[in-house]
Amino acid sequence: MAASPADGTVLLLPGWQNSDAGHWQSRWETLYGDRRVEQHEWMHPRRGDWSARLEEEVLAAPSRVILVAHSLGCILVAAWAAHSRNTQKVHAALLVAPGDVERDDLRQMIPGWAPIVRRTLPFKALMIAADNDPYCTIDRSRHMAADWGVRFVDSVDAGIGGEGGHLNSESGLGDWPQGRALLNEISKEE
Repeated sequence: MAASPADGTVLLLPGWQNSDAGHWQSRWETLYGDRRVEQHEWMHPRRGDWSARLEEEVLAAPSRVILVAHSLGCILVAAWAAHSRNTQKVHAALLVAPGDVERDDLRQMIPGWAPIVRRTLPFKALMIAADNDPYCTIDRSRHMAADWGVRFVDSVDAGIGGEGGHLNSESGLGDWPQGRALLNEISKEE
């Protein structure tokens, strides 16, 4: 398995509150040199600010871009893609455990992110989610994947098992080599 997708800049898009040191995104940053899109405000995210920051990073990338999003980062990808004129720079996206910001509890904790943009993504993508994610039901994840026109893989088929939860640090994924293999697979597709 190749460490990084060929000829691509991997941009990591953490969710609300960022990804801690034990999170697979942070481990990939260290292991593979992937670039985290640093947001100005992790605790009180604003969709417009996060989209503008992603736009800056996509434009600054020296090569095609592969997006690797977790949780709110997945919702960001859909919102950004609906408004950006630079989506052609994105070759592929790995969307992991989207957060359902249309749920009442999350809508109150993270205001301004609902409704979720439901347009087909203009680049290929793969979504992975677990059936016991406390922030999004598997059915809602499947609906988002269908609305975005992306392939859906449940956590069991992604080599995680049925108890993946939110696919974060608490899920015990470590370096998550299965996720990296899926990223490499989708980034090599034409």
